[in-house]
Amino acid sequence: MSTGDNYEAAASNSATDVARFDETSSGFVGKIHHALHVTPALVPLIVLLASIVVFGLLLGSKFFSPFALTLILQQVQIVGIVAAAQSLVILTAGIDLSVGAIAVISSVVMGQFTFRYGLPPGLAVACGLGFGTLIGTINGWLVAVMKLPPFIVTLGMWQVVLAANFLYSENETIRSQEIATQAPLLQILGTKFNVGGAIFTLGVIFLLVLVFLLAYVLKHTAWGRHVYAVGDDPDAAELSGVNVKGTIISVYALAGLICAFAGWALIGRIGSVSPTSGQLLNIESITAVVIGGISLFGGRGSILGTFFGALIVGVFTLGLRLAGADAQWTYLLIGLLIIAAVAVDQWIRKVAA
Repeated sequence: MSTGDNYEAAASNSATDVARFDETSSGFVGKIHHALHVTPALVPLIVLLASIVVFGLLLGSKFFSPFALTLILQQVQIVGIVAAAQSLVILTAGIDLSVGAIAVISSVVMGQFTFRYGLPPGLAVACGLGFGTLIGTINGWLVAVMKLPPFIVTLGMWQVVLAANFLYSENETIRSQEIATQAPLLQILGTKFNVGGAIFTLGVIFLLVLVFLLAYVLKHTAWGRHVYAVGDDPDAAELSGVNVKGTIISVYALAGLICAFAGWALIGRIGSVSPTSGQLLNIESITAVVIGGISLFGGRGSILGTFFGALIVGVFTLGLRLAGADAQWTYLLIGLLIIAAVAVDQWIRKVAA
């Protein structure tokens, strides 16, 4: 074999080796990307487990105990419920800045209808749930039919509902003692029970049932697939026969209903009906959604990821508090997690493109 032939053979082998290296590298990165794309809840789950292990090692039994871990669930139950509603909206590439206000005014309606108008507590709760659903439906109609931007619509609705909340309630707080003696049904989601040292509430049970129910519906029903399709590409979804307007309206209406349930759980959590409660629910719900891996561009993510995102916030909050750290460290770390979560989402979208 000539020198030229040897050179060509060596070059060929070298090129083959480089190609094999690229395939291996691409295959490894591709597998990671595929896993994250198919299972968006994977990253927040890993972060959640890692944070539990770290705080468990640092704090010992003070943190890593049934009581402490279920205390986290109690603390995030309201945010988790509202974040589930926010997740549905963001999956359609929208956003709802009125979720917190809907939750609070629904609780105010339940309380005022019971104590101001003398309605049976069960009927008052139903009115509050219906009121939340109505507000959500209006949001959906303005977005889907009037083609108004979701951010502007829900920002305006947040202001309207917030003002209506204070005007209607006359800044009156219905005290816990009154509710406990005259309308205990309003506080029922705050009922606690002990399981082997772990303290649960009915509100926590409701959150868990809601998360798994929505996860099933989104994955295994036509409506759930339509939600993802609308968020991914509404024009393509409409050409495929999806009722885009109907889907968007139903999503906002369901979000309003879920927020009303959060308002009911809020009464059980704090014991009273206060128009000033839940002031940060809007931001906290979006935080849980973003950390949970749901894309703000719509069409990708899962309710389970949002649930993990809410738990991550709860773990950091409780862990740092037990460690005696300044509360500002919680905001700093959560802020970094938000930025990291958005960066991961952008990376997944770019690789997918």
